[in-house]
Amino acid sequence: MQEPIVSTAYGSVRGTLTGERVAAFKGIPYAAAPVGANRFRPPQRPAPWPGVRDAAAYGPTAPKAPYGPPFDELLHEVDIPGEEYLNLNIWTPDTSGDLPVMVWVHGGAFVNGSGSASVYDGTRFAHHGVVLVTLNYRLGADGFLHLGGLADESSANLGLLDQIAALEWIAENIAAFGGDPGNVTVFGESAGAMSIGTLLAMERAAGLFRRAILQSGAAHHTLTPTTARLIGRHLAALLDVEPTRQAIAAVPLDRLVAAQQQLRAAISANPDPARWNEAAFNLMPFEPVIDGELIPAAPIEAIGSGAGADVDVLIGTNSDEYRFFLTPTGAIDHITDTVLRRSTTAYGLDPDLALPVYRANQPGATPGDLLATVSTDWFYRIPAVRLAEAHTAHRAASTYVYEFAWQPATYDGRLGACHAAELPFVFDNLHDKSLAGITGTEPPQHLADAMHSAWIAFATTGAPGWAPYDTTNRPVMRFDTASDVVLDPHRQERRLWDGRRWSGHAT
Repeated sequence: MQEPIVSTAYGSVRGTLTGERVAAFKGIPYAAAPVGANRFRPPQRPAPWPGVRDAAAYGPTAPKAPYGPPFDELLHEVDIPGEEYLNLNIWTPDTSGDLPVMVWVHGGAFVNGSGSASVYDGTRFAHHGVVLVTLNYRLGADGFLHLGGLADESSANLGLLDQIAALEWIAENIAAFGGDPGNVTVFGESAGAMSIGTLLAMERAAGLFRRAILQSGAAHHTLTPTTARLIGRHLAALLDVEPTRQAIAAVPLDRLVAAQQQLRAAISANPDPARWNEAAFNLMPFEPVIDGELIPAAPIEAIGSGAGADVDVLIGTNSDEYRFFLTPTGAIDHITDTVLRRSTTAYGLDPDLALPVYRANQPGATPGDLLATVSTDWFYRIPAVRLAEAHTAHRAASTYVYEFAWQPATYDGRLGACHAAELPFVFDNLHDKSLAGITGTEPPQHLADAMHSAWIAFATTGAPGWAPYDTTNRPVMRFDTASDVVLDPHRQERRLWDGRRWSGHAT
C-alpha cells in the first residue's frame, strides 16, 4: 500500500499507514529550532525543505530532566535528542476529508512531557473520524523564564507562544491532512489544561480554536512578574551566573535542566510563601507569567470579563487528583493533624470550620486522606468550578463539566481516581500499558468508550452528551464504572471556598 504524501506550506511530508487505515505524520516542524540565534526568542517560521520529508518517526523532544522516583515508573517519559523539537504529529483517516480537528497540549508541570508519549497516540481518534494533532513546546526556563528589566530580557511565555505558533501552522496547513481549520478543539491535561486556560484569556490566541477541553487544570495557576523574577534570580544563583538571558543561554542544557529540577525540589521541600510567594502553593517554578503584555491580567479574571466567551468549553477533574502526589511516595501515611491544619489554613480555609465538613463526608479518613482531598480541591476542582462559572456567565458559548471517578486497584486501592488516570480512557488507548502503574492491567473498556466518544462528540458538535453547566443545578457528568450526571457534587465543600483567593486574585 502506498505511503501517504501531503504538501504543506513548507514542503511535502511522507507519512505511514497503520493497520486501521489511519495515516500518521510525525515530527513535522511548525517552527524553527529554538537554538542559537533563536534561543529565548519567540518562535520563528520553519525553513522550507526540498523534496519530500520523511515523517515516519517522532521528532526530537524538548530538553527536560526525569520526573524522579517514584513518578518515573508511573508516567512514561519520552526523550528524543535533537534541536528541531518544535514539532507536531498528525493522525488522519482521510487526507481529502473535512473533519473536526483535535489538538493535544501535553502536561508535565511545564518542565516535563512531550506530544510523543505512547498514551497520546492518535490512531483511535482518527479511526473515529477526527484529525488528531499532538505537539511539543518549550519547557522550563526556555519556555517560561521571566527576568524583567531590559527590553531584550522581558519576553516571557515563550512556551505559550510556541503553542500559538503550532495552532497558526494548523490553521494554515491542516486542510491538506483532511481537517477543517474552522473546527479546531484544543484539549490538554494538567499543565496542558492550564496552558489552555491561559490561551482562552489571550487576545493573541483568539480565533485559533473553536472549542476547548481542560482536564485537571484551569486558569488560576500563573505567576506574577515579581514571583517570576524571583524564580529567575534563584535559578541564576543555582547556575552561578548573572540573572540575564545571555548568561543562562550559555549554560549547557544538561546543567540547566538539572538546576530546574533542583529549584522545584527546593520549593517542594520548603514551600514557604514568604520565600517563594505563590510558587509555594503552585509548587511549579515555571508557569505562565502575567507579564502585562501577552497576558495583561490573571486569566481567570479575563475570562470573567468575557475573554474566550465564544469558545465552547468542557472542563473537569479527577476525584482524587492529589493522591497521585501523596500515595506512591508514602507521604500520605505521615501526615499529622498539625500538618493538615497548617496546610488547610495556608490554602485560605479556617480549619475549625472546614475540616469538620470534609470529615463528615469522608468517614474514617486519616489526616493524609483529608489533606489529599483539600489539596485536590484547592489545586484542581475549585479552579475548574470557577472557570465554568465565569465562562457560563457570558452565555455566548456552551460550558460542560465532568468528573472522572473510577477507582483502580493499584496501591491496594489507595491511589483513587488520581491525577493522569483518565488519559488512556480519553485516548481509548487501554492497550497501551505505559500508565499501568496507575490504572492497573485491566481497566474497563466501556469507560474508555464513554469518555472517548464524549470528547469526539464535543469536538464535532459542541455537545458531549449531557446538559450544559449552570450555577443553579450545576450538572456534572461523573465518569465511573457506571457513568451518570450528578447535580452539584461536593456542594458543601464547594461552598467553603467561596471568596478564597488564588495567586492574588479572587476565585
